[in-house]
Amino acid sequence: MTTTTTAAQAPIVTGSPLLGSMSDLLNDPLAAYLRARRDHGDVVRFRAGPPGLRSDLYAVFSAEGAQQVLATRAADFRKDNVFYEELRQSVGNGLLTSQDETYLRQRRLIQPLFTRQRVNGYASQVGTEAAALAAAWRAASEGPEAGGAVELVGEMHRFALLVIGRILFGTDVKKAFEVIERTMPPLQEYSLKRGFSPLRTPRTWPTPANRRAARLQSELFALCDAIIDSRRDRDDRDDLVTLLVHAESAEDGSLDADELREQVLIFLLAGHETTATALAFALHLLARHPEEQRRVQDEVDRVLGGPGGRAPTAADMVELPYLTMVVKEAMRLYPSAPVVGRRVVADAEIAGIRIPAGADVLVSPWVTQRHPDYWPDAERFDPTRFTPEAEAGRPRYAWFPFGGGPRACIGQHLSMLESVLGLAVLLREFTFEDAGVGEVPLGAGVTLMAKGPAWARITTR
Repeated sequence: MTTTTTAAQAPIVTGSPLLGSMSDLLNDPLAAYLRARRDHGDVVRFRAGPPGLRSDLYAVFSAEGAQQVLATRAADFRKDNVFYEELRQSVGNGLLTSQDETYLRQRRLIQPLFTRQRVNGYASQVGTEAAALAAAWRAASEGPEAGGAVELVGEMHRFALLVIGRILFGTDVKKAFEVIERTMPPLQEYSLKRGFSPLRTPRTWPTPANRRAARLQSELFALCDAIIDSRRDRDDRDDLVTLLVHAESAEDGSLDADELREQVLIFLLAGHETTATALAFALHLLARHPEEQRRVQDEVDRVLGGPGGRAPTAADMVELPYLTMVVKEAMRLYPSAPVVGRRVVADAEIAGIRIPAGADVLVSPWVTQRHPDYWPDAERFDPTRFTPEAEAGRPRYAWFPFGGGPRACIGQHLSMLESVLGLAVLLREFTFEDAGVGEVPLGAGVTLMAKGPAWARITTR
């Protein structure tokens, strides 16, 4: 929608005289976005930075506005903002960060690797890693130093990274896991801090932060290059790296060495964190709602045969509707990407508010998925919000943890498969109880971050 002469200016979220909204956006952005919607409405403007260096950031919180930004006017809302540029320089120009013909070419080459049929073939890897984790928990809970508790965020991040590592790398999982766990989080933090800084020194300057980031990036790149090189002369494996190495078409050719590395890095970054967040907080929520947990366990027992039962398959997904609803509700309350940024390249109007060309714009699953217009009693955990009837009664973008439009996450079916089947195995073998730690403190970087532990007591079923 183009702007009209009657379009209003977005209300400004007031901040401190010195830094505007910068302190709020850096210290507790999730609370700042919720407060802005509550106090000012569905389209607001943050002004951040010291006088003379302030910049405007528009935030759009309605489902209809999110649909405009991500789908119906996606061509006018591009990934040109400073945060994507910083991420692009840290992990490369893969599907998450690329644009225009580069993105379209990459998407066409990679899409065949993520068909439903091919993704369903990864169910056995999910089951194998879930069974290994269950065995480790069982041994720990019965050993001499048994504490009977697990820290869900750390455990699920390791599990999801091992699954995506097995799918991506095959037998190279353990080496990849150690390097990724050590290098990826500080690189993300470095990129985020640079994105918020009003004055960014060139990355080539030999500051301690720049030198450390370059060292971590080199180590991560070297790992990916070595794995890719090991696949070049063979096509008898079905891990994603091998398939990427040999992906080509008459129209688009194949991926060169830099593109291959960049896709692998993006899959590692986006491929495990979405799933890890859903897994950790689904278990956290079920531990605090035992009646919902019992309902899920009854469903899982009917499908997989109870504790010690058979391995799950992709065909079991349709037989686990309530567990699927639990996963969707966990993704509603704890979206792994709580904020999605864009830059508008043509004047726009959303809900009667003018957004000028060149402005930075964000949409927020964190806020929209708590919006009272779509989610009554929004903080309450209620999986029945995702019955087919309930979903049909809401706007399409009231729930969008995987983004939407032409840039929707290519791996969303893989994430759901891993989440549902992984949880099915763990809930079949264990009962989870609230360890009394209360709400998990959260922050928002490139992804949703737990700033404290999420402990749960586990009991073997």
